[in-house]
Amino acid sequence: MMIRHSILFAGLALAAVGAATATQAHAADDGVAKVAANYAQHCASCHAADRLGGMGPALLPDNLARLRKPEALKVVAEGRTATQMAGFAAQLSKDEIAALVDWIYSPVEPPPRWTDEDIRASRIQHVDPATLSDTPVFDADPMNLFLVVEGGDHHVSVLDGDKLEPIHRFQSRFALHGGPKFAANGRYVFFGSRDGWITKFDLWNLKVVAEVRAGINTRNVAASPDGKHVAVANYLPNSLVLLDGDLNLVKTLAATDRDGKHSSRVSAVYDATPRQSFIAALKDVPEVWEISYTKAVEDIPTGFIHDYAQKEGSFIPGYLNPRRTILDEVLDDFFFTQDYAELMGASREGVGQVVNLDIRRKIANLPLDGMPHLGSGITWEWIDTSGKARTVMASTNLKAGEVTVIDMKTWEVIKRIATRGPGFFLRSHANSRYAFVDSMMSPQAKHILQVIDKQTLEVVREITGEPGKTLAHIEFTRDGRYALASLWEDDGAVIVYDARTLEEVKRLPMRKPVGKYNVWNKITREEGTSH
Repeated sequence: MMIRHSILFAGLALAAVGAATATQAHAADDGVAKVAANYAQHCASCHAADRLGGMGPALLPDNLARLRKPEALKVVAEGRTATQMAGFAAQLSKDEIAALVDWIYSPVEPPPRWTDEDIRASRIQHVDPATLSDTPVFDADPMNLFLVVEGGDHHVSVLDGDKLEPIHRFQSRFALHGGPKFAANGRYVFFGSRDGWITKFDLWNLKVVAEVRAGINTRNVAASPDGKHVAVANYLPNSLVLLDGDLNLVKTLAATDRDGKHSSRVSAVYDATPRQSFIAALKDVPEVWEISYTKAVEDIPTGFIHDYAQKEGSFIPGYLNPRRTILDEVLDDFFFTQDYAELMGASREGVGQVVNLDIRRKIANLPLDGMPHLGSGITWEWIDTSGKARTVMASTNLKAGEVTVIDMKTWEVIKRIATRGPGFFLRSHANSRYAFVDSMMSPQAKHILQVIDKQTLEVVREITGEPGKTLAHIEFTRDGRYALASLWEDDGAVIVYDARTLEEVKRLPMRKPVGKYNVWNKITREEGTSH
């Protein structure tokens, strides 16, 4: 595959210059061949000859989207601390390293495939489940544990939420994404990596149980509450993969439109517990899918139906098959209403819409500007000036410096709260009067957390970190007593704040803690955290 890629790369270069001489063409071809040889010698043993990843991560443009080229150059030259990634500054010149980085940021042609056979062959059983304890092997409250994803060296730390101290740390797959998903009363946790690796972790025994590679480029993973069904949203290949709770492949759903003519990446998949189903949005096709994981569900009509009652017509089983909602606009991310009857979604272009999952159609527009990050939305009960209680949802915006507060019955904007800059995360807790928002997309204000009073809808305080360093992603303890923030740096920390006084309590050194997830808040779908 690398030889074919080299030829294509050289061919495109020749077409671009058009009038290049034969000598120049030969030199370009030699340059590409040299890059391919350097990759084969120094990289392929860990990242695979086809760049799909092995012991190391996949080296494909989409998989490397969060690693900027200057950082990639540094990694290739100096290696990664506490990993098996060695530095090559002694073996390769700066020009050779630059050419190698350009190589891994170029697409592979033809696009790589990942089949059901590949998925099955990739599965790893790390521990025999029969050897695992049915009770926690630690003294901490299992419902008040935190999982901290450390992106700096690809590890996960387990924190005791009462003592606010680490009790365990383990190595993860490269670039975990989409947040861990808890099941079986918080015992089992499912992680998804950018590379498509799905990991099942037993939080009570502090052990990785099994892993499987469900795709090449993955967005996120969802799990049913009993841990018996797992869904994986893929960008590459265009698919939604369904696994059982032991990470065995159940089936792969090709992400295509209703007519099977247009293929799509899967934007995201989430569990809708009250509906006993997964909900997925397609990024390139205006459809939302509902995939029921209960067998007690009606069949799905797929064509002309003469008689629904007598099942005269074309039907497929409702269990683990997509029930489609056809829309006018695609959804990149979405947020459920509290009863899970509707979802609030938005495209990257800022087109917002409310979709009813029972009647399967759009029922309202959402007046959202820029690029709202609805997947990080939160809800609470707000009392208006007349004394009426109203349930509201609030969302950050990746392009605008505001938090948008929306009434969840009328879908009107109650207020646009100005912030320091575009933000990613918004967090609160039912026992807290405050919501915390970052401005991490702003180079000038990424070190500032703003505190919003959920009743007055005003910013009442700012928590300021060190300029130039990112402060983001609040998560609360089970009781809402403490709020934990991330100093989002390689030499960073989890910073614990008193959620009432907003004063700093302590710091726990961490390697770029990109996310923190409390068991209780997640499995109870606490209103102040994303689901």
